[in-house]
Amino acid sequence: MADKLSKEQRRKNMQAVKSSNSAIEKALRKALWEKGYRYRINYRAIEGKPDIVFTKRKIAVFCDSEFWHGYDWDNKKHQIQSNTDFWIKKIESNIRRDRNVNENLTSAGWTVVRFWGKEIKKSLPYCVETIEKLLEQQS
Repeated sequence: MADKLSKEQRRKNMQAVKSSNSAIEKALRKALWEKGYRYRINYRAIEGKPDIVFTKRKIAVFCDSEFWHGYDWDNKKHQIQSNTDFWIKKIESNIRRDRNVNENLTSAGWTVVRFWGKEIKKSLPYCVETIEKLLEQQS
């Protein structure tokens, strides 16, 4: 089945995708900041460049968008309609990378938290509460 968008429309959509400072990241960061929490963003000093990092407590938070990180991948991969080989390979590579990052950071003593974008959008207080509990446990 062909792509629903023209080549130019698809190109514009893909160019608009942000690798950092996405809406979901900003929403979570703002909620944490308003509660008085201080953190580093897109922290390059550890593997995976987490979106939010509490360095003293060794907590790394990732805000994962559903498409790029393979939410419900076993079902969703069958819905890709254009350039399927490329996208399936790309997203499955992202999923493997995320698992490796989780394992490596955990082995290094970090607590890793991953939230799906829709989880942040629909349940922001839950996400903040989850992080707060971890911060309290690590103090």
